[in-house]
Amino acid sequence: MSKRGLYYELVDAFKRDLIKRVVTECGGNRTEAAEALGLQRTYLLTLIRDLPVKGLPAGRRGGRS
Repeated sequence: MSKRGLYYELVDAFKRDLIKRVVTECGGNRTEAAEALGLQRTYLLTLIRDLPVKGLPAGRRGGRS
């Protein structure tokens, strides 16, 4: 167990799993995933980096077609 404690480890694991599931359901589109989660896109990207969330599908580049 880390110095942060079991509670924080479990909360972080829940956040990682939720983010991974929603981003996957949105086909890798972080903007759509952020909207589905009720978060700003930049905050979602911060969470993905800081938790860290691994194994996410690649998002589309170049805007909407």
